[in-house]
Amino acid sequence: MTSRIGVVTFPGTLDDRDALRAARLAGAEPVPLWHRDKDLHQVDAVVLAGGFSYGDYLRAGAISRFSPVMETVIEQAKAGLPVLGICNGFQILTEAHLLPGAMLQNDHLHFVCREQRLRVENAATAWTADFAQGQEISIPLKNMDGRYVADERTLDELEAEGRVAFRYLDGNPNGSLRDIAGITNAAGNVVGLMPHPEHAVEPLIGTGGTDGLGFFTSILKKLVSA
Repeated sequence: MTSRIGVVTFPGTLDDRDALRAARLAGAEPVPLWHRDKDLHQVDAVVLAGGFSYGDYLRAGAISRFSPVMETVIEQAKAGLPVLGICNGFQILTEAHLLPGAMLQNDHLHFVCREQRLRVENAATAWTADFAQGQEISIPLKNMDGRYVADERTLDELEAEGRVAFRYLDGNPNGSLRDIAGITNAAGNVVGLMPHPEHAVEPLIGTGGTDGLGFFTSILKKLVSA
């Protein structure tokens, strides 16, 4: 039976179709999910895609966090449902307290859009198992509110527990503390990152790289082996 990966669309989401396509290319059945619908339609994993949900009013992800679909996502994520938050999705995960810390405006106060090199710091999560520890990958980055911050105690805990999933290489693009590009929860089923793996899944589209496909093949292998 084909694993089902749901992708949530909020008002202002931009990259939901890209994420659905990435799931299909990896071999999953992509399932569109609507922000007003609490029903996750029996998906095996959820992606919160990038964009500017609700126009980033108040704070990026602050309103989306209270959408009906998030009630179910939060409940099931705590019970082990794999959830990947990409860019705005990462912001929503921090607002929902599924991941610690917060996202602030880039330190240089400009929108950044570029191909970004990352180092995989944790290859044991549901979304990173197809990578090798320490592997360097390159995927697109595009954000205005991408600066990850947390208090020193939280940062130390993330480091000590191996919960920094990705770190920026070749310069910090947004001022994120300790060059953190993505983190995971303690269980490894919830991962958030600012760069966009769904834009690097086939050689003829985007940057021409396929390093992002590993996120989606990782979760498929996790689901099959569960």
